[in-house]
Amino acid sequence: MSDLTSFNPPVGQAEWLEPNLRRVLANNPSPMTYRGTNTYLLGKGDIAVIDPGPNTAEHLAAILAALEPDEAITHIFVTHSHIDHSPLAADLSKATGAPVLAFGDSLAGQSEIMRHLALNGLAGGGEGVDPDFAPDILLQDGETVSGASWALTAHHTPGHFGNHLSFEWDDALFSGDLVMGWASSLVSPPDGDLSDFMASCTRLAAQSWRVFHAGHGAPVTNPAERLAWLISHRQSREAQILAALRDGPATAKSLTAQIYSDTPAALLPAAERNVFAHLVDLKQKSQIAALPSLNITAQFSLL
Repeated sequence: MSDLTSFNPPVGQAEWLEPNLRRVLANNPSPMTYRGTNTYLLGKGDIAVIDPGPNTAEHLAAILAALEPDEAITHIFVTHSHIDHSPLAADLSKATGAPVLAFGDSLAGQSEIMRHLALNGLAGGGEGVDPDFAPDILLQDGETVSGASWALTAHHTPGHFGNHLSFEWDDALFSGDLVMGWASSLVSPPDGDLSDFMASCTRLAAQSWRVFHAGHGAPVTNPAERLAWLISHRQSREAQILAALRDGPATAKSLTAQIYSDTPAALLPAAERNVFAHLVDLKQKSQIAALPSLNITAQFSLL
């Protein structure tokens, strides 16, 4: 995609994306975060920060330096509590007095099956969870919060993470890590639930959008097309897994090696989590069995 070569903004410098919206890129690039986390400053005068990012003094200073002399941060919104999005919220709140708004703590919104897997020892495999995240204000699905120069409506869009919110701003959406242009979203149990992911994408696809401002990478200027691709991509991956299981029982690891044969070795653990997310979804739909029980090391077979 063109995003992979064209998106390379300066780290820590505010860039205007459109009237009333600036982006400050955090200095945390990685295979999971691309160039780094996008922190957004919305409004004029009274500023809403969306996704303060990793807890570094460097990024805190960059956010505060982006403010003009007559501006103040009045609200801090968090899409979800992975460690590349939420940890700076507490220090930014202390520095500005602004409350932190989110769906809930890092366990909020977790589906029943993911809670079961977590209680049975499944952990890791994602960007890392912020265990201390505690918002000051809990946002309900569909709730709107307004400042003098902006209004945001929260949409609960789990899938990448249980407490994931997307924020509607007129015909734009701050889509967090649910929808990005540079890569398909990671769905890694127990943080991510593929059934929820597909439902969230389908829900967003029912509305007309001009642009998605994502948690990483460039703005998504073709939201409908991107959502359709994400849904189709997951359906194709499911078909690959079912086809492989027709040859006999297999583990998530062996399926990953077969399906992701061209993927660099460093990315295979994340790919295995994606495959496992599909296997959990298929098990929930009663299309496959897991022996001896549902876990990432189980043997899976068609029913």
